[in-house]
Amino acid sequence: MRKKIVKSDAEWQAQLTPEQYRVTRQQGTERPFSGDYQVTGEHGIYHCVCCNAPLFENEHKFEAGCGWPSFDRPLGKAAVEERPDDSHGMQRTEVVCAHCDAHLGHVFPDGPPHTTGLRYCINSVSIAFHPGE
Repeated sequence: MRKKIVKSDAEWQAQLTPEQYRVTRQQGTERPFSGDYQVTGEHGIYHCVCCNAPLFENEHKFEAGCGWPSFDRPLGKAAVEERPDDSHGMQRTEVVCAHCDAHLGHVFPDGPPHTTGLRYCINSVSIAFHPGE
């Protein structure tokens, strides 16, 4: 098991844009349909913007119509962690980077039934696409 990456708030703020910091370090959410990463056929992997850990493969991305990039599974079991989230009067499952605890988004049980049945709804400002990986 890798050791968690830990930085001070000042270090995260110096490294990230204000929006990336708000979403990944303060559990924020970007506005729907405001981010990048439309579904394409390009091969590649999405990495955490905070620590560069590989998180999701583009081939497992799908159009959910929810306004955020959606994947039916993470890259592997060790890529992300899932945690209960009872904020905003809802019961949800938060998804964080397993390497640095960056808030990525949430996972819901309404994904494609022919694959995993899961929808990892991820803020686009929390990930960076690396084509060709």
